[in-house]
Amino acid sequence: MAKEKGRKLIAQNKKARHDYLVIDTYEAGLVLMGTEVKSLRQGRASLVDGFVQLDGHEAWLYNVYVPEYSQGTWTNHSARRKRKLLLHREEIDKLESKVQETGHTIVPLALYFKDGRAKVEIALAKGKKEYDKRQTLREKQDRREADRAMSAVRRKQRA
Repeated sequence: MAKEKGRKLIAQNKKARHDYLVIDTYEAGLVLMGTEVKSLRQGRASLVDGFVQLDGHEAWLYNVYVPEYSQGTWTNHSARRKRKLLLHREEIDKLESKVQETGHTIVPLALYFKDGRAKVEIALAKGKKEYDKRQTLREKQDRREADRAMSAVRRKQRA
């Protein structure tokens, strides 16, 4: 059997970038059961309510929804169980010191397969206030309008 290459996206948490200011991102491995891997290979998962908690110098992923494998038997996994994250000791220590600061949290951004192994992209983030969210949306809209105007000018110049 040929070995998988590249990155295959399973799930993405788009709302996290809207709700949080992403400070730093990390790639972590996941400790999974066999039925979880099979369910993920079918492309089914949700990161919407997920978060990472550090306890005892270990990182744990909570509330990530991986549905039960349809062909699974009594050995099937529970859909929202906590899953251990695989990170280097220095990364965990760095995250622990940052999370103790007020307002910082760790959220999952994406779940994917990289060279056949399940990985999760997590981010050290700080919660945005409502006015920050509105400001971000306004900047995005202004950028989009400016791009449209520039492309219209270019089209007129070509014609």
